[in-house]
Amino acid sequence: MPEDKPIYVTQPALPPLDEFVASLEIIWNNRILTNNGPFHCQFEKELADYLGVKYISLFSNGTLALVTALQALKITGEVITTPYSFVASTHALWWNNIKPVFVDIEPATCNLDPEKIEAAITPLTTAILPVHVYGNPCNVYRIKEIGDTYGLKVIYDACHTFGVTINNEPLLSYGDLSVMSLHATKVFNTFEGGAIVCHDETMKKRIDYLKNFGFAGETTVVAPGINAKMNEVQAALGLLQLKRVDEYIEKRKQIVEFYRENLKGIHGLSVMKDMEGVRHCYPYFPVFVEEEVFGMSRDALYERLKQHNIFGRRYFYPLISQFPTYRGLESAQPGKMPMAEKITEQVICLPLFPDLDKTTIEKLVNLIL
Repeated sequence: MPEDKPIYVTQPALPPLDEFVASLEIIWNNRILTNNGPFHCQFEKELADYLGVKYISLFSNGTLALVTALQALKITGEVITTPYSFVASTHALWWNNIKPVFVDIEPATCNLDPEKIEAAITPLTTAILPVHVYGNPCNVYRIKEIGDTYGLKVIYDACHTFGVTINNEPLLSYGDLSVMSLHATKVFNTFEGGAIVCHDETMKKRIDYLKNFGFAGETTVVAPGINAKMNEVQAALGLLQLKRVDEYIEKRKQIVEFYRENLKGIHGLSVMKDMEGVRHCYPYFPVFVEEEVFGMSRDALYERLKQHNIFGRRYFYPLISQFPTYRGLESAQPGKMPMAEKITEQVICLPLFPDLDKTTIEKLVNLIL
């Protein structure tokens, strides 16, 4: 890449333009732009087949999918969730008039710590909203056990986990619902986009009603739904992306392996390893900086890279619980989540995308060493 070109933490993978133009010509000719058009229907089927799930509903973006998932399960009261995520995870609760209750995270995965969940359950708790952070599967078995014991729904924010499997089973098969993002920053993108994975036809129908104003027919409205449908342009791109997503993931894996090999053994710098039994999709490459040992703070490293036109991301910083919108909550008070508070001050995600060339990666590594 040119020396003066900024290197961002991610860059969207896209198919050849001529292939996309050919799809646009079909859309222009048939004049169907939305409302379950032919590309939408085909993409929904092929995406479900690729992911190994039976029922999936496409959305215009992941945030509306999460808002709708909470509506579909009629979640109310309080929901236990993580402070270590993108803020949309908690905003979806707020938009549904649900109180988020934050719980600390595990250091190895940065996921919600299941051993902290039970202490946060109250008579108002109706669900658990964990996030598979950086594509690392949550402890789905323990969380299911807790949900079953206390009669709580489990909705997974699976926005980082495209195609991830655990013990050869799709990670999306766990929980009552799983919500995906197909945003431009993700491993698999449709410009913007999202989806909900469910496990039975009745729930899929309910979700499909909710994302289309509640219409169950031309003159029948069965629920106060919203407009969250994926359009034909997004779906057409998705079909082209499916042809290449395995190639994208393999390239990401190679870059991750290069980072790991060249950054190992550096005192005060730690990286994540692949989890046993998990097929990863490598959405991000987080590095954790222990200032006292490394000799430089995370923020100093962040600024050093910026000086060389390399833009990592302190992802996730600050914690959701530290934003003004949420810091007044009892569960958000300082000291309540010591592990999350520690990690948010240490993390920086390095650039990772399929077209990232080796020369740039080597330059980046040398700036860290």
